[in-house]
This record gives sequence, C-alpha cells and structure tokens, in this order.
Amino acid sequence: MHPIADPLFYAFAIPAVILVGLAKGGFGGPLSLLGVPMMSLVIAPVQAAGIMLPILVVMDMAGLFAYRGKYDTASLKVLLPAAILGIGLGYLTAAYVSDAHVRLLIGLVAILFALDAFRGGAARAEPKPQRPWAGRFWGLIAGFTSFVSHAGGPPYQIYMLPLRLDPVRFAGTTVIFFTTMNAIKLVPYAALGQFDTVNLATSAVLLPLAPLATLAGAWAVRRIQPALFYRITYAAVGIIGVKLLWDGLADLLA
Repeated sequence: MHPIADPLFYAFAIPAVILVGLAKGGFGGPLSLLGVPMMSLVIAPVQAAGIMLPILVVMDMAGLFAYRGKYDTASLKVLLPAAILGIGLGYLTAAYVSDAHVRLLIGLVAILFALDAFRGGAARAEPKPQRPWAGRFWGLIAGFTSFVSHAGGPPYQIYMLPLRLDPVRFAGTTVIFFTTMNAIKLVPYAALGQFDTVNLATSAVLLPLAPLATLAGAWAVRRIQPALFYRITYAAVGIIGVKLLWDGLADLLA
C-alpha cells in the first residue's frame, strides 16, 4: 500500500489541502472547490476526487468541533433532504454526465451571482427569509454537483448568502451541511471503486494537514468583520466561477 511518490503531485496537493481546510473552517468557503482542480493538474480528476474525500471527512470532523452548537436549523431542514436526493441522482447518472458540463453550468451561475453582489445587489438587499422551494432546488443542485466533482459550494452559497447570517452561524451551518453530504458520499464512491490502496495511502500522507488548516479557518472567521467576510466570500464565488467556466469550456472544446 504505497502512496503517490511524484514530488510534483505534492507541490500541488499540499497547497490544495491547506486551501480546502481554510475553506472548510469557514474562511472563504468556495475556495474548497480548488482542491480537486489543483490536484487534477497532475493526476486524473477521478483519482483526485477519490483522494480528497477521506481528507474532507476528517476536515468535517474538525469543523464540527470548532462550530459545535453554531448552526441554523431552518436552513438545514430546507437544504439537506434535497441535497441527499441530489447525491442519489449523481450516483445514478455518473456514467452519463461529464465533469465538463457540470463545471460549465456551476461556473456560469457562480459568476452571475458574484457580479450581482459586486454591482450592489447584495448590499442593497435586505436579508432574505427562508424560501423552501428555492432552497430545495439549490440543495438538489448542490448534492448533485458535490457528488460529481466536489463542487457543491456555489449552489449552496447562492441560497445561503442572501440570508445574511452571522458569519459564525453561517460557517457552522455550512460545516454540518457538507459533513452530512461527504459522509453519505463515502458509500457510492466506494461502490464506484474510487478508494483503491494508492488513493487511500496518499490520503493518509496528506491527512495531518486537514484538521490544522480547518481549525485555522475557524480561528480566522471568529476574528473577521461580517462585511469583510461577505466581501471575501462573494469574491471567492466569482473566482471559482471563472475557474470552473474555463475548465468546462476547455474540456468541451478539447
């Protein structure tokens, strides 16, 4: 049971795990989308996803500790059932839906959302109430895209950011949402053969970084002003949207 030995892989994988950990801790959540794309620069995307999932689960455990008791129950009741359905849909259609199409769709939506925020839409708007049908729709999309390419962040953010929760409660809700999804994904990922010995050994090598980076993200969230927190998060949504759109177009045109 030997891990990947290529130093070039770790040159990309170590920063990827640190960025994902900071994001999982609540600091710039959409940056977690960079994990698989960064690793995919040197290994196959499917292998990158398989390596990242056990690491994400450990990060989730650290996040649950950091944000224990800090979450929004109403949001979870709206989002989680639909997200679980989305994971099931992703598993059933895994052989038919390409990563390129998912990246293209989510990238476009994320960019439009971030542009609206920075032109003033988010600043002018009052905090929105819970919108169950909108939440179920975005929860379904988040579950589906999370299963296909660990890209559930933008759909989740599109529903959650307009609620304008306190940053700590926002981050805690995010941790519980994705902890639940990642735990559920372990079963279908194993069924699809993504946990071979090389992937698991490589995950184990990178694992010590996971809780440290996650707790560092949680520390940063508790010390940042809410207005700055939301500016960083909206900016992260836009940056990741551009990255996903670029990758989707590149894959489709290749």
